[in-house]
Amino acid sequence: MTERIQEILAGLHELKDVTSVWAVADERVARGDAAFAADLGVALAREYGHAEPLWQYRSVFDHLLRLLATTAGPGNVTEALRLVSSPEAAGRKRDRYAASLLASCRRPEELAVAFSGHASEELRACLVHELVLRGVAVDEEPGIARWARSPHWRYHPLGWLPLTRSGMEDGADLPSYSLSGSSHSMPHGPSDGRPYGQTGGARVPSAAEVTTPQSAAALSSAVADWAEESNGRFEARVYDLAGPLDAGAVPAALLTLGLESLAGAGRKKAALSVAACSPAQAWRVLFVAASTGGAYNSGSHGAYGRLAAWQSLAALAGVADGADAREVEARGHECAWFKFDARTDWFEQVAWDIGLAALSPDGRRLAVLAATDTD
Repeated sequence: MTERIQEILAGLHELKDVTSVWAVADERVARGDAAFAADLGVALAREYGHAEPLWQYRSVFDHLLRLLATTAGPGNVTEALRLVSSPEAAGRKRDRYAASLLASCRRPEELAVAFSGHASEELRACLVHELVLRGVAVDEEPGIARWARSPHWRYHPLGWLPLTRSGMEDGADLPSYSLSGSSHSMPHGPSDGRPYGQTGGARVPSAAEVTTPQSAAALSSAVADWAEESNGRFEARVYDLAGPLDAGAVPAALLTLGLESLAGAGRKKAALSVAACSPAQAWRVLFVAASTGGAYNSGSHGAYGRLAAWQSLAALAGVADGADAREVEARGHECAWFKFDARTDWFEQVAWDIGLAALSPDGRRLAVLAATDTD
């Protein structure tokens, strides 16, 4: 450990502003000394990482990782991987974040080092699917293909996902990163649907709720951490219908199901808005919800966000357990999809509101997922 790193460690907890530490690391990396940034990060993790993290530690560590991931330079990727793979700093959440950072900022050929050098199997699995989401043909990339095609990780949770991006995933909303921060789109919130006016003419067959704990968990895969790690809540329900429901009658049906999220909807001050959408649009909403999270959590990032989006979409479409991604996508295209929201007391009406419904091809099954969160 260098004397400069020892000085930073000793005084870090007293700092009211850590930009001076950032500047030291920035200058060293600009001079080609990426190892200094990684050494500093490892030393910080060793000193502070296993206790309740100081805000100074969190801020400096994140800056160091972003610095190495976003700054071009020989050895920067290798040092970023050494930093997050050190025993003091390693962790599943950090692997997911690092994979998103690296895939966003680096060319695939630069990332091949992750599959032969410092990197956990978790980071490698996440990195593969972060690249897939960005349209990279990972099975054609030297240095990545052999690991990506190997059967040894097929039992990993991400092993269910295909190594090619489906048409439904084209244009997935992915974050962009810089040294100073990140940004991403939010395709949820108040609906652009047309307010539904009850006319009394829609034929709505009676419905019986058939939600099980297992189906509710599957439906809510994309938003579960809104409730676990933030201020959010969700409602996930499945109904069997006594007769075929016409797609045009779905707005009327939503008001008859006794949904908590739509309690009081349909009145003048709590208008229900519903719009038909494509399965790709539904997937996009689910993906951003899972990958970026709610008001007070950072989500699962791209790889696990991709998995959670498919799990929720499969449950909404009524796909049987054990189906592969191709079957889920095919079934998704057969269903009728809807986005909805209402100005009820249940929805927070801030920025994190979701309402999705899927009607089966025969019109006899309706699945609903609603979620909301607030800061």
